[in-house]
Amino acid sequence: MTTKRYAALLRGINVGGNKKVPMAQLRPLMEGLGYTDVRTYLQSGNVTFAADGGDEASLERDVAAAVAAEFGFSVDVVVRDHAYLRAVMEACPFPAAALQGKQLHVTYFSAPVSTERFAGIDPAAYAPEDFRLGDRALYLYAPDGLGTSKLGAQLGRPALNKGLIATSRNWNTVVKLVELTDES
Repeated sequence: MTTKRYAALLRGINVGGNKKVPMAQLRPLMEGLGYTDVRTYLQSGNVTFAADGGDEASLERDVAAAVAAEFGFSVDVVVRDHAYLRAVMEACPFPAAALQGKQLHVTYFSAPVSTERFAGIDPAAYAPEDFRLGDRALYLYAPDGLGTSKLGAQLGRPALNKGLIATSRNWNTVVKLVELTDES
């Protein structure tokens, strides 16, 4: 078996005092699943690890089940390998190097999304904010940050994300996850 590096993105933890998952407890929990080189990044549900075998879907189920058993609540989890994370970073349609990390975000989806899902949103109505779809990802340019983004609020509506797990990270985190999962 080949060891691969992954990032598990836990959705909606440690926000406003809800669904508290201390990173100091998450690391040994992941190690207990047999994963190695476990590292967390920030308090917002980013954990990288190495695993022998498995696929993203089985790793997502294992991490979600372990978190539920340990902390007593369910959490949506998206797991992606290094190659995918790097490809998403490299495919960014916005000038990432010229922007601040808080101005650019990636929403990772649990499955592919079509342009039809977002057809009701007119990006021109939100200019200069803008978005583009990628491979199981959505890129959002919000020059004043996500917290005040009207386009971000529209894109995050539950009806648009029905049937999907969707979890967003700012560009600084996108880049850091690529670094932390690098296998070289």
